[in-house]
Amino acid sequence: MAPSRVKKLNVPVHDASTTIGATSVPTTTASFESLDVAPWLVRSLTAMAIQHPTEIQKACIPEILKGRDCIGGSKTGTGKTVAFAVPILQKWAEDPFGIYAVVLTPTRELALQIFEQFQALGAPQSLKTVLVTGGSEMRPQALALAQRPHIVVATPGRLADHVMNSGKETTVGLSRAKVVVLDEADRLLSSGAGSMLPDLNTCLSALPPSSQRLTLLFTATVTPEVRALKELPRPKDRPPIFISEIADPHHSPTGTTLVPRTLSMTYLQAPMTHKDAFLHVLLTVPSFTKEPLPSIMIFTNRTKTADILHRTLIQLGHPATSLHSELPQSQRNRNLAEFRAQKSRILIATDVASRGLDIPDVQFVINYDVPRDPTDYVHRVGRTARAGRKGTAITFVGQRDIQLVLAIEDYVGSKMVEWQEEGVNVETRVVRGRTLKDVGEARMEALRNIEGGKDVNGWRRKIKKDRKKFIEKEMSGYDG
Repeated sequence: MAPSRVKKLNVPVHDASTTIGATSVPTTTASFESLDVAPWLVRSLTAMAIQHPTEIQKACIPEILKGRDCIGGSKTGTGKTVAFAVPILQKWAEDPFGIYAVVLTPTRELALQIFEQFQALGAPQSLKTVLVTGGSEMRPQALALAQRPHIVVATPGRLADHVMNSGKETTVGLSRAKVVVLDEADRLLSSGAGSMLPDLNTCLSALPPSSQRLTLLFTATVTPEVRALKELPRPKDRPPIFISEIADPHHSPTGTTLVPRTLSMTYLQAPMTHKDAFLHVLLTVPSFTKEPLPSIMIFTNRTKTADILHRTLIQLGHPATSLHSELPQSQRNRNLAEFRAQKSRILIATDVASRGLDIPDVQFVINYDVPRDPTDYVHRVGRTARAGRKGTAITFVGQRDIQLVLAIEDYVGSKMVEWQEEGVNVETRVVRGRTLKDVGEARMEALRNIEGGKDVNGWRRKIKKDRKKFIEKEMSGYDG
C-alpha cells in the first residue's frame, strides 16, 4: 500500500481575482505559464477572463499533468472545473483520438455548466464534447457517443441507461477512456436513500479499471467516504494519490466551522400551516425590497413543495422562478438563466441547486424546509456569503424541527440566531389585515392550476396520477 501525501493548504489569498462565469474568485499571483500550461490553453483562459490560477488550480494542475490521481477539496465557486479541465485538455491535445475523458456529476445543471467550460476551453483545438443527461432524448445521445467524442460529460443515471440499453457499439469507446472525473464526489459516493452508487458502478463497469486510467475526484466537502479512497491498495508503478484540501480564508481561523465568517446564520419561527404567509411577508420587508434588489434562493425538501410554492408566489406578485426535477430540462435551463440575469430575482429550488452551480451574488438563502441532512444545509447556505461577501441564511423552524436544527448547529460548529430587522415583526404582519386570506387564496389557485394540468404560464399539460392524489390531499387539508 503506497503512502499518500496529503497537502493541506491554508495560504493567504492575494488581491488578484479572476472571473469564473459571473463570479469573482480570489486567485494567487502565480501564472498559468508557471504551471506548465500549454500556450493555447493560456490563450483560451485569457479569453474567458481567467488570468491567474486559484489555489485549487495552482495545487492540482501540475500534479494531474504528472499523471497522479487526485482528490481536490475546495469550496464552491473556486474554479474546480478549470482545475481538472485544463490538464485533461492539455494531455488530450497530445493525442486527440477517441473518448479521452468521462466526467460524471450529480445534476443536469452541473453537467451543462461543465460541458460549456470544456467547450470554451477546447474551442481552438476543435474539441468534440457530448452532454449525456436526463431530460433529453436518448437516441441523439447514443449517436453522439457512437461517434467517439473526445470528452463525455454525464449524469450517472443517464450514462448508466446507455451502458445497459444502447448497445456495445454505442458505449465501446468508453472502455478506452484515459481519465475519469467524479465531480461533487461526496454526493456521487454517498450511500443511503437516493444513492447514486448503483448507477455510478454501472458507469464504471464500462470504463477501464482504475489501474489503467487517471481518476480525479473533486468536491466542496471532503467526506470520510472520499478521504478513505486514499487508503486503497495501489499498483507499485503508480504514484501516490495527490490530495489537496484548500482552506477557505473567509472561514473561521480556528477551522471549527463549515460556513463562512461573513454568513449570518438565522432562524425564523413559523407554524407549519402558515409558512407561505410568513414567507410572503418576509419577502416584502425593507431588507428584501430596497435597491439594489437582492437575489434570493428558497430551498424546499420536496419537488412538489417547490412547484406549489413557486405558483403561490407568482399569484402573490413575486418575481419568482423555480428549479426542480419535474421541470423539462429546457425549462430548467431557461429558469436558471432568468435567475442569473436577475429577470427573476427569486429562485425556489430543491437541493438540485445547492451544489456547484455558477450563480451570481446571492444575498439571501431561505430554508423553507429544514434540510434533513446537515451537509445539505452547508451546501444550501454556500450559495451566499461567497468570496468574502456578506450573506444571510434564514431557516424556517417549526416545533418539529428543533432536533434537525440542533444537528445542523452541531455539524457546522456555529449557532443560529433569531432573524430580526428593526421595526419588523413578521408574525404581527401575518395576522393583521388580509395577509392570511390573500395567501390562502393564492395557494388554492396554484393547486387548482396544477389539478387542471396547467403550467405556471397557464398552458395545459399532463400530470402524473400520484401527483394528482397529492394535490387533492393538499386542497382538502389546507386551512391557511
